Amino acid sequence: MSNSRNSFNYAIARQSEQVDNYHGVEVADPYRWLEDPDSEETRAWIEGENKVTSAFLAEIPQQDAIKERLTQLWDYEKFGTPFKRRDLYFYFKNDGLQNQSVLYVLSSLDGEPIVLLDPNTLSDDGTVALSGLSINDDGTLMAYGLSRSGSDWQEWQVRDVETGEDLSDKLQWVKFSGASWTKDNQGFFYSRYDEPNEETKYEDINYYQKLYYHRLGSDQKEDRLVYERPDEKEWGFSGSVTEDGRYLIISVWRGTDPKNLVFYQDLTVADAPVIELINEFEAEYSFIDNEGSVFWFRTDLNAPRGRLIAIDTQTGDRTEVIPEKEEVLEGISLLNNQFVISYLKDAHTQIKICNLDGSFVRDIELPGIGSVGGFGGKRHDTETFYSFTGFTTPATIYRYDLKTGESTVFRQPQVDFDPTQYETTQIFYSSKDGTQVPMFITHKKGIELNGNNPTYLYGYGGFNISLTPSFSVGQLVWMELGGVLAIPNLRGGGEYGEAWHQAGTKLNKQNVFDDFIAAAEWLIAKGYTNSKKLAIGGGSNGGLLVGACMTQRPDLFAAALPAVGVLDMLRFHKFTIGWAWCSDYGSPENPEEFKALYAYSPLHNLKPGTTYPATMITTADHDDRVVPAHSFKFAAALQAAGSQENPLLIRIETKAGHGAGKPTTKMIEELADRWAFLVRVLEMEIEL
Repeated sequence: MSNSRNSFNYAIARQSEQVDNYHGVEVADPYRWLEDPDSEETRAWIEGENKVTSAFLAEIPQQDAIKERLTQLWDYEKFGTPFKRRDLYFYFKNDGLQNQSVLYVLSSLDGEPIVLLDPNTLSDDGTVALSGLSINDDGTLMAYGLSRSGSDWQEWQVRDVETGEDLSDKLQWVKFSGASWTKDNQGFFYSRYDEPNEETKYEDINYYQKLYYHRLGSDQKEDRLVYERPDEKEWGFSGSVTEDGRYLIISVWRGTDPKNLVFYQDLTVADAPVIELINEFEAEYSFIDNEGSVFWFRTDLNAPRGRLIAIDTQTGDRTEVIPEKEEVLEGISLLNNQFVISYLKDAHTQIKICNLDGSFVRDIELPGIGSVGGFGGKRHDTETFYSFTGFTTPATIYRYDLKTGESTVFRQPQVDFDPTQYETTQIFYSSKDGTQVPMFITHKKGIELNGNNPTYLYGYGGFNISLTPSFSVGQLVWMELGGVLAIPNLRGGGEYGEAWHQAGTKLNKQNVFDDFIAAAEWLIAKGYTNSKKLAIGGGSNGGLLVGACMTQRPDLFAAALPAVGVLDMLRFHKFTIGWAWCSDYGSPENPEEFKALYAYSPLHNLKPGTTYPATMITTADHDDRVVPAHSFKFAAALQAAGSQENPLLIRIETKAGHGAGKPTTKMIEELADRWAFLVRVLEMEIEL
């Protein structure tokens, strides 16, 4: 589609003379001023850009119908997987269009659910979200964290489960932390940062996390400092109490690198020292449970796809319990005195049960190819719950009897569509270097492979995160509009273990973009679509993916939707938790890694006069994970560089963050805008 520049009237973005020297390379950064989200100049720019975007979207006649259909489909009961404490069951449920899910408690599975916490009552617009939860062993007390406007900052409180009343406890400046109760139910461990500067708390860098113990009824100032490392500013601490109550396990993390350390403290001994069990960042160690002084861990040490080992903390002896297999060992829980093990095979779930000596008991039969969550509980529980979902299967909750091996449906949502009208296939294609990459393709049955189907190619490719089949009303509406949904499992993810992850990091990051571009070329070669009908999307690290691919191959795509993206690869590490991503991206401070980052950084690879795909960048003014400066600067530079044949827009959400806890109303509005934008720029003929 064609438009003159004048029809857009983008907000004027002043270009400063800012230039930085990186290892002898002069790099201009003319929009540095947009890094301050609260300056008058930036606020005026945000307002101007939102006006342009709103005006463009308002002219799309199908937008109202798309929003109506999204709202209609979204309006179904959504159930979380129940978990049990003592004889009480806890689970989340959303009636359909509630902004936030509500936490209920049941005294029996067929009993009357009682509301324990309804976050919708905490704000008028649904922007206060429940972002953390920990219920003590006897089910009487609940510690919970709240986040406002999508921020990573949490405030923790404690609620009496029986009365529903809050106690006086209030903990602030908590971030990247859960809470773990002691066996005596008198308090819990949690991690926090020092109090930040109020004015810049959404941008300031986060260093020096500390692990504390909070005793019920006391002021936060009196909390006991359990562990800190003033000599290691990047270390973070996750404290969890073993089920037998004897040990505090301290997992030490450093950024987003999966490699961690493991320390422990004997809670039965007063002033016991913290013992360093694993004191080198050599591998990932995920604590499962213990038998006295023997600790079980899932680890990828000498096993990139994962295995289960036992470490005797008295002798230091290590034993392999379950060796590495072809599939990726994703997670393990201990139930009915057996290991319940979740494997990932070609990006979909398999569940196996083994005895404590590692011997195989049985497979759990699943309803099909999809993703499974749940299987939580205590060591001697004989029942548990799990959820199963696929691209056309809304999350169904099953109760599993560990004695008989029988699954029964506990809650099944009713969604107003016919899943038999859709099909999912998994194919494997060759990337640039010959690597075989899997891709899920889902669409209405009977589409013609005439090269003319509007197609949405969505990816992530980073941080060891796996994209597995899941149900989404947004994706379903896209397919109802006649669209094809394609999701490749790019390198950088966790689909094939740590080697697959590492193949998409640091100096290998270009592999991820090559994998995505190869997916697009495969879809075109096989007759699914063509370059005028192909849109790409992704969020966060996936926003980087979209930004890199649209700047490297602007000819290949008709539309690009980078959401909350990491787009300035030379300054990402200077804000909030951005430094933690150096384990995946490398650091601009390192000359060799700088060279690789500069070569693909979306902000720095825009070329004047280029026809870029129609673009709608989405971000939020209070995103303190990927600060909005990335999207702001990229939008200003894109509008200055682009040939202006296509709309190059930015949609800036207010009172919202990176995405977690986003209210339903905001999610529906954003999706309606996204699909309406694609309907217009891909020139889709639709009937709703």
